[in-house]
Amino acid sequence: MDFFVVFSGRSNHIMKKLVLFDIDGTLIDPGGAGRRSLGHTFNELFAIRDAFGRIRMAGKTDIQIIKEGLTAHGLSSDDHNLPSILSVYLKHLRTEILTKKKHINPGVVKFLDTLKAMDGYWLGLLTGNIEQGARIKLGAFDLNAYFSVGAFGDDNENRNLLLPIAIEKIRKMTGIRINCQDCIVIGDTPSDVL
Repeated sequence: MDFFVVFSGRSNHIMKKLVLFDIDGTLIDPGGAGRRSLGHTFNELFAIRDAFGRIRMAGKTDIQIIKEGLTAHGLSSDDHNLPSILSVYLKHLRTEILTKKKHINPGVVKFLDTLKAMDGYWLGLLTGNIEQGARIKLGAFDLNAYFSVGAFGDDNENRNLLLPIAIEKIRKMTGIRINCQDCIVIGDTPSDVL
């Protein structure tokens, strides 16, 4: 089915697809800002240098990565440490994203502009980044305006559960009901779209 019509209150909405984007490696290359920020965070809070040197980050949520870092260094990975860790991480990310190594991936703005101009497409995010981190990264490239909604790593630590969250957020925001099969997830790793 190419599109469906949803009746919500008095208005009719036509929706072809919900297109959800990963951020790191898909929309942008943050130049290692996230890894460096987490490293600075663990150094500041726990006096651990290069805490994430051996931890693979691609396709994971920020919460999952932090918990792997805690476990790898013999620290408690329960949720009580997370608010302070995330606060320090965001502080460092605001500085680290200013690196000259960062760049927007080729063709991204043109692709987003094309989708935004097409009737029946809604753009959103589906990313392992916590929402504030995602907005900091996208803000460095003036991309936040493309994405009014999304599902983030702080919505659920399990990335595989983020699609229904994004769909529910769209429903609450617009009244539009979307089926999973009418969603397109764009990412750079298999975990992004699994």
